[in-house]
Amino acid sequence: MPEGDTVWRTAARLNDALAGDRLVRFDLRVPRYATANLAGSTVREVVSRGKHLLMRIEPGVTLHSHLGMDGSWRLNPATGRVPGPRANRVRAILMTETWLAVGSELARLDLLRTDRENEVVGHLGPDLLGADWDPAEAVERLAGSQDRPIAEALLDQRNLAGIGNVYQAELLFLRGVHPMTPVGSAGDLDRLVGLAREVLMANRRSSGHVTTGDRRPGRRHWVYGRAGAPCRRCGTLIERGRFGAAPQERTSFWCPQCQPLR
Repeated sequence: MPEGDTVWRTAARLNDALAGDRLVRFDLRVPRYATANLAGSTVREVVSRGKHLLMRIEPGVTLHSHLGMDGSWRLNPATGRVPGPRANRVRAILMTETWLAVGSELARLDLLRTDRENEVVGHLGPDLLGADWDPAEAVERLAGSQDRPIAEALLDQRNLAGIGNVYQAELLFLRGVHPMTPVGSAGDLDRLVGLAREVLMANRRSSGHVTTGDRRPGRRHWVYGRAGAPCRRCGTLIERGRFGAAPQERTSFWCPQCQPLR
């Protein structure tokens, strides 16, 4: 599932292309919105909220989407080919006189009044990339489950919004904390939350989720995706494990030497 910085970057691209322009085509290919038509309306802005996208359209309507595991929004010139009705992965088509935006395999799509956005994103914790980022609230929410494994707590978007599996594993390595360590034993949560903000901010304008500072292929991560490979710090083989209950079971990676279980 895309990390928060990927969704932020998607929102920024859509906003740059669509904001301020009038829609000449509006086509939602989901049954409950099949008759919705906002052609002629103007896109006000596109913003991210954690891993959610909010496309605000005048007068006072929001198109909310969540990419899930496989979803995407792609931009092409408006002169390009529009996907036909048999393109069954396409869920949304929005076109201005300049750009064609196509949403495919979206895990969720909602059309609602802008003043009711809290119905779809109100449950989220502080947004790591949001202008209203509140680290104190994020720490307070994390600390509310002292016995919960820290990896689960970081991935819970109700605590802080934007961390996925990649950053969960990388942040815990950088802090020397085993993923299954209870929150109450995970050390300085203020520093962990501050590091999370720093890492996502540093990556929000480029792809790759780089945490090592080295953008060369195969060198971007400390532990994520490196099970069985030697730790870049101590040489111990990286381990991989799963946690949580199905269908929300997740994967983490760690160095048993640098991240002892407390």
